[in-house]
Order: sequence, then structure tokens, then C-alpha cells
Amino acid sequence: MSISSGKEAFILFIGDVVLFLISLWLMLFIRYHDVPSRELIQAHLIPFSALFVVWVIVFFIAGLYEKHTAILKSKLPIIIFNAQIINSLLAVAFFYFIPYLGITPKTNLFIYLALSFLFILYWRIYGYSVFGSRYYENALLIGSGSEMKELLHEVNNNNRYGLKFISSVDADRLSSLDFQEEILKRVYSENVKIIALDLQNDKIEPVLSHLYNLLFSKVRFIDMHKIYEDVFDRIPLSLVKYSWFLENISAMSKFTYDFLKRSMDIIVSSILGLVSLIFYPFVFIAIKIDDGGPLFFKQDRIGKNNKIIQIFKFRTMPVHNESDGIAKEVTPTRVGKILRRSRVDELPQLWNIFKGDLALIGPRPEIPALVKVYEKDISYYNIRHLIKPGLSGWAQIYHKSPPKFNASVEETKGKLSYDLFYIKNRSILLDIKISLKTVKTLFSRSGV
Repeated sequence: MSISSGKEAFILFIGDVVLFLISLWLMLFIRYHDVPSRELIQAHLIPFSALFVVWVIVFFIAGLYEKHTAILKSKLPIIIFNAQIINSLLAVAFFYFIPYLGITPKTNLFIYLALSFLFILYWRIYGYSVFGSRYYENALLIGSGSEMKELLHEVNNNNRYGLKFISSVDADRLSSLDFQEEILKRVYSENVKIIALDLQNDKIEPVLSHLYNLLFSKVRFIDMHKIYEDVFDRIPLSLVKYSWFLENISAMSKFTYDFLKRSMDIIVSSILGLVSLIFYPFVFIAIKIDDGGPLFFKQDRIGKNNKIIQIFKFRTMPVHNESDGIAKEVTPTRVGKILRRSRVDELPQLWNIFKGDLALIGPRPEIPALVKVYEKDISYYNIRHLIKPGLSGWAQIYHKSPPKFNASVEETKGKLSYDLFYIKNRSILLDIKISLKTVKTLFSRSGV
């Protein structure tokens, strides 16, 4: 694919910074009816530079540097609008409450906010395509299953990939095809440069010798798994076998990563834990006034290496109704609803993080009874217990419909595909990205 997600994000970032600067210059021109002097630009650039950094972070949290935002044009206006509302509030706080960053007159700020919003919106909807690839490489897709159809639709309906599948071949039909007539001739006649195929599919094995000869015609071969993972940020479960896990998943300790991750867990949980103590008396009083029950709720979960851990939350239910160890849905208390919406009920888990039972980032721990169900019905489910579970994770950010109370095998398969992506690609940078995206989840009240 011609544009990697990293290169795309860099282009979007550079475009944003340039437009921030252009908006600043144009604001000064409009406000003073003259070409702004160097001194005037510098006087505004110093305080605005600090604001630019904060705004870029807000854009990142809002998802404006993710690869899919370049194509979701229908949602971009509202995403940018919401981000700019937050940026505007931050700007007002900067310039009104921090004297060093103050500018006069304040009208300049509001002119700038309007200009930057219009420029950024136009850039994200129309301008980016100017820098994107206009050259599309013809490709052939060979595989099977719903993931192949999903990949075909996604790539062919989005111009960011610089790739177009001219045809797809179902691996189940390969044995009945005239390979020479229906595939090889089309590769040459339509100038196919890339063939994406499911290398894990046994039914493709017999035609590999024919495909091998295409190497001499400068045709490139890409594993369908890798394209799917790059496009959707998850692992296609129906496309992986034990060989994939042996190749891509390891339980070996990564000293530098593990040390930095644990250090971050201790520092963050200590700071947030101390700050969160402010809430404890108020939560205690509210719960006692509401129904008079206990403050905390404890529950067993499965941790790293299938170890049973006990997590703590502020109690949000009048009773904890369980059958065979599986929690049943119960209407939360009045205070419980507020605690859940605000995520305050999760604060006691900072103690679990400090102890080392949980990490800030990792697959969300599941209750033992549900694990038994999922291990029976979902292949490879137990692989998620190779690493320490987390308070937030990749699946919590991107999986839209997780099961809440009852066991749901299909929804959990979707969640597992994101967990596997994290286990394979885990790194400090990915953990930082998830941490920042969690901020958006908290404020939008979405996720698990």
C-alpha cells in the first residue's frame, strides 16, 4: 500500500501545523488591516505555540491522526467541531488565566479560532487528497471467509490505500478453476502488481508453484493477514492457526518494556490513587444515604497466567446477583448510576495496579465462570492470559459492542481480535496511545 498509517499521520500533522500558522498570520492581517510585522507575529507566536502543542494532543485524542479519519468525511465536521470546542475552552483558559500567555485584544483569539476551524475542516475533507497517492496498483485477492469480503470492501471503497482489488478468488473454488485462463492471464492483461493471499489456507497450497513464477514478472505477494491487521487494527480470528501464534506471540519477558511499563503503573497509580482519596468520603456518604450498603464491591477475575485476582470497585448494585459465578444484570442504585457514568466506580482498582495484579493498559480481566465458557467455545481464548490484564486496553478503545453481563461468544470473538492485536504489538508507544485515547473514552462515556 502506497501510504502507511505513519506517513499519513505525519502529513496530517504537518498540514495542521501549517494551517495553524496561516490562521495566525491571516488573523493578524484581518485584525490590523495590514501585513503583520515580524514583531507582531513574534508577540503572538510565542503564546500560540504553547497552545498549538495542546491542540495537537487534543486532535490525537479525538482520533484525527488515525488512518480512518481521512476517509470518514461524513463524521469529520462533528469530530473537528468537538475538538475545536475543547481547544477553544483551553485557549480561553490559557489566555485569560495565565498572564504570561495573555494577548490583547482578546478579539484576536476568537477570530483565530474561527479561521483555524474552517481551514482545518477544509484540509481534512479536501486538502489531504492532494498529497495522497493518485496512483493505484491493481491487486488480486485470494482467500475465503467473511474477512476476505470485509477487506475487499474496505480497500476498494477507500482511496487512501493506493490499492485496488480488481478481483477476488475464493480459495474454496481454486480446485475447479482453470488457473491459467482465469488467473494468470488476468494478472498479465490487467497489469496486476500485488497478490494478497491467505498463506494459512491449505487450499491455496496447490497453486503456490504457479504463483511462484510470477515473481519473475515483478509481482509482489502480501500475506492477507498482514493487510487485514494493518487496515482494521485487529487480528482476524478465522484466518489464524496455531502456526500464527507460534510465529507472532511470545510470553518472553521484554526487560526494557516491562520495566518502563511497571514503573509507569506504579507512578501513575500512586499519583491518581492519592488524588482519588478526595472522592472516597463523598462516595461513602452518598452510598450510605442511598441504601446503606457497603462501600466496596470485590470480585474474582482471571489475571496473568490464569491466576485468580480480586479487583475492587465502589459498589453500584444493591445486590450482586450471581448464578454459577456469572453476574446477572441488576438495576444499579441511584448513586451507582452516577458512579458508573462518571467512571468513579473504577477508582479503587488503582490499588490493584499499584499491587501489580493489574496494569494500566492490557486486556480487560474476565470473571472465571465466563472464561470457562469462552475457552470452550473460542479457540485460542486463553492466549490473552499470557500478559497482565489492564484497567484499559486496545479492545476497550476500539471494540464497539462488548458483552456486559451474559456470555456472548460472538461479541467476545470480536473483542479477542483486538486483544490479540495488542498482545502482538504491545509497546510503550502503543500503551501511551491507548492511555491518551482512554481520556476520550472517559469523557464520551463509551467503551467498557
